[in-house]
Amino acid sequence: MIEKLVILGAGGDLTARYLLPALARLLEAERLPPGFSVLGVGREPAGNEDFRTRMTERLVRHAPDVSPSTRNQLVARLVYGQADVTDAKQMARLLRSADESLLAYLALPPAIYAPTIEALCDAGLAPGSRLVIEKPFGRDLESAQALNHLIAERLGEQTVFRIDHFLGMQTVQNILGLRFANRVFETLWNAVHVERVEIVWDETLALEGRAGYYDATGALLDMIQNHLLQLLGLVAMEPPQSLNARDLRDRKVDVLRAVRRFGPNEVDYYTRRARYGAGEIGGRPVGAYTHEPGVDPQRGTETFAEVTLFVDNWRWAGVPFVLRSGKALARDRCEIAIHFRPVPHLAFEENAAVPNVLRLNFEPERIALALNITGPGERFELRETVLDSPLNAPASDAYSRLLLDALQGDCTLAIRGDEAEEAWRIVEPIIRAWEAGRAPLAEYPAGTHEPGTSDPAVEEP
Repeated sequence: MIEKLVILGAGGDLTARYLLPALARLLEAERLPPGFSVLGVGREPAGNEDFRTRMTERLVRHAPDVSPSTRNQLVARLVYGQADVTDAKQMARLLRSADESLLAYLALPPAIYAPTIEALCDAGLAPGSRLVIEKPFGRDLESAQALNHLIAERLGEQTVFRIDHFLGMQTVQNILGLRFANRVFETLWNAVHVERVEIVWDETLALEGRAGYYDATGALLDMIQNHLLQLLGLVAMEPPQSLNARDLRDRKVDVLRAVRRFGPNEVDYYTRRARYGAGEIGGRPVGAYTHEPGVDPQRGTETFAEVTLFVDNWRWAGVPFVLRSGKALARDRCEIAIHFRPVPHLAFEENAAVPNVLRLNFEPERIALALNITGPGERFELRETVLDSPLNAPASDAYSRLLLDALQGDCTLAIRGDEAEEAWRIVEPIIRAWEAGRAPLAEYPAGTHEPGTSDPAVEEP
C-alpha cells in the first residue's frame, strides 16, 4: 500500500469536507499503514502549524464521529507546502524527498488538470506512484480524449483513478449484490418484467453560494453526465464474469455504448430543462436562481434536467431510463427506482394492484420493495406493504472506500478512460441541441414538487 498522499489544492473545500474526514475514519479503523503521511499543497502561504490548526477545526466540524485521539493523530501527520501545482520546478522542490511511491490527489479545478499532470511528470514521480482525478473528466468529448491521450502518454491508464464518489456509496455497491447474488431479482431484470427505471437526484438544497462552479456547469453536467450515467451503467449492465476491474468496467462500457444517441428533434421530445425562480421551501423563502450572487442570467444555466434514455440491446429494448436531477425542489429524492410491469391478469375485482417498485435510496441509504398483499378483513382485498431495510452507512464512507482503493491500487470502482468518453458521447448531442434553443428553458418556483409534466414511459414519436 502507498504510504504518502499528496493533496494538490489542499486549501479547498473538498479536502476539508471529504478527504480528511475519510482519512480520519480509515485511521480510526486501522486501515492506514503506520508510516502514512499527507502533504497538502496549495498556493496560499502557510506553515505546517497554521495548516494543522485549520484542518483540526474542519475535522471537528465535518467528522464529529471521529475520536479526538484519532483526529490528533491524523493532524500530526499533515505537512503543508506552498507551490504552483502547474510549475514543474516548484513541484520538484516539494517532492524531492519523496523517493517512495505516492498517491497524488488532484483536488483542483478541472481546467488545470492537464498542466498539473505535466508538471508532476516533469518533476519526477517515483515508480509505483498513482494519480486520482475528480470529476468532471473533461468539459466535452474532445477535451476528455485529449486528457486521456496525455495520461496514456505520460502515466499509463493503470496508474490513474478517475473517481466518482457515488461509486463508493454502499447502496451503489449493493446493486451488484442485489442483482448478481439473488436469482429472484436477476431473472426479472429485463424488458419483459421492467416497465421503466428512474435514476433521480432531487434536492431541496438551492445554490447555497456555489455560483462560481454551478453557473458554468448546470444540472446536466453536474449530475447526469457523470454520477447518474455511472449508476445507469451498473443498473443495466450484463452479469460480469467476475468482479475484477476489467470485467466490471467492460460491462459498464457496453451499456454506455448501447445508449441511443439523440438527434435534435429527439432532444425536444426526450429531455427537459428548467431553473428555479423565487419560492418557498419548508417555510423558508428562497430567491430566484438568477438573483444569486455570481449568476449570469444570460447564460441560461438549468437547475433541473431530465433525460429519458434508451439502451438499445437485447435485455433493455424499449425500456425508458429516466435520469433527472434538480435543485430547490419540495423534497429530497435520491434513489434508483425499478418499476415492474403490472401482472398480466388480476383476479382481484374490487381494487387494483399497486405496481411493484424496488427503490434503492441514497440519502438515507436503504432498500425498499413495494408489494401487494391481502387483508386484513373477510374479503380478498389488496393492500400495499413496503419491505424496508436501512443500510446505516455514513456518506463520507464513500470517500474512505475510494481512497483506500487508490492507495491499494484497486481500480474496480474507478472510471476507465473509454467509459468517460462514452458518457460524453451520450450527453454532447443534448448539450448542442440545448445551445441551439431546443427543449426551451422553463422556470419553476422554488419548492415545486414536479417541474412541468412528463410521462417517462412514452413511446417513440
